[in-house]
Amino acid sequence: MFDENQLLPISALQHLIFCERQCALIHVEQLWAENVLTVEGKQLHEKAHEGKSETAGSIRIARSLWLKSNQLGLIGQADIVEFHDDGQVIPVEYKRGKPKKDDSDRVQICAQAMCLEEMLNVSIDQAFLFYGTKQRRTEVAIDQPLREITRSKIDRLRQMIDQRETPIAARMPKCDKCSLVELCMPDSQRLSRGVKAWNERQYSLASKSGVPESDMFSIYE
Repeated sequence: MFDENQLLPISALQHLIFCERQCALIHVEQLWAENVLTVEGKQLHEKAHEGKSETAGSIRIARSLWLKSNQLGLIGQADIVEFHDDGQVIPVEYKRGKPKKDDSDRVQICAQAMCLEEMLNVSIDQAFLFYGTKQRRTEVAIDQPLREITRSKIDRLRQMIDQRETPIAARMPKCDKCSLVELCMPDSQRLSRGVKAWNERQYSLASKSGVPESDMFSIYE
């Protein structure tokens, strides 16, 4: 069981899966920057949070519901939680864009479901992700494989934050979509490796040529 001051944000799990360095910059180094994608995502969440809880037929819809699990050590806020007359409790998370290839959205909604199970003493076997591009829900099965993935990501998140670990930057295609790219500076690491490799080549060539170490770079001037 975790104390209140040990609870980690559920949203950090999505950052972790997208990029561990991005997650560390946000949750370890406390850095943040906006871009058009983060603004669009924020607007979609605000729209989901608008209005009060309501009842639609046999479903009671709760908005902006705070979630917590002392067993998992998580805290966060659900966009929507549906309470059905038959006892089903179904979390719904709103996302911009379309379904992702990685597990980031599925892990986030699974963590929400697991928090609700602890809070309400219920079992949840399904949840939904609503994507702004498609304007429709995608069902997520809260099954054992997804639960195991989610727990492993929670463990990795806690390890990284407890140890204040910030992974080294690595340039990848997805960096262009990251709002923190200017703070992360992945290209600087690429340049660093390039300079190191160039220097190593020069040392090797100079050594083979019998040039003294103190003069080894003068042959390239």
